[in-house]
Amino acid sequence: MPMYDDKAIFLLKDGNLEKVPMQSYESEDLLQSLIEQHPELLAGDQINPDKPVRWMLVKREAGVPDGEQQSDRWAIDHLFLDQNAVPTFVETKRSSDTRIRREIVGQMLDYAANAQRYWPSDRIRSMVEARYGGTDLLNSAMIEFLRLESVEDTTTAIETFWERVEENIHDGHVRLIFIADRLPPELRRVIEFLNEQMAQAEVLGVELSQYVGSNLKALV
Repeated sequence: MPMYDDKAIFLLKDGNLEKVPMQSYESEDLLQSLIEQHPELLAGDQINPDKPVRWMLVKREAGVPDGEQQSDRWAIDHLFLDQNAVPTFVETKRSSDTRIRREIVGQMLDYAANAQRYWPSDRIRSMVEARYGGTDLLNSAMIEFLRLESVEDTTTAIETFWERVEENIHDGHVRLIFIADRLPPELRRVIEFLNEQMAQAEVLGVELSQYVGSNLKALV
């Protein structure tokens, strides 16, 4: 198998070739902000090439308690919903963070297990309504997100969607995504194992590398 230099990309502009090196993220907050502002970086077209996954951000730093009527103990980096009403938990780490090899897996499983058990039935909907500034504004966004423009009864379609969200979180039908500029081999293998063994949950890893040149930044 031919080897190639994946620590740089080459850009050709006006006949000039620029070698653009890979660069680590300055902070985890920068990586999280990119996901918040550009959810398409979650590679929904790679998750399902036939029916690419679309994303609606529910909340960044979504709180999760560890008991009934307890205050939040943890916070998920990002909570998304897709167009199929599947709650998606996203955790980000830089490859330079040693916690990416083991601790991040335990964190993610804590979030998913306790959210399933201790979130009230309307918790996800309440969070996303707060983000959009109320029910009416959220419903307008839902019509576009779910592509309901041609649906006669959009109210029923939206309520059906929220019922499916509650069913999915209750049944553990969720998606867990680990994001880093580089996924270490140890984490890759754990992700593969969990994805093979967990019947309801989908477990995925996304490498999001950045290449920084003289006048540009590329995300791959």
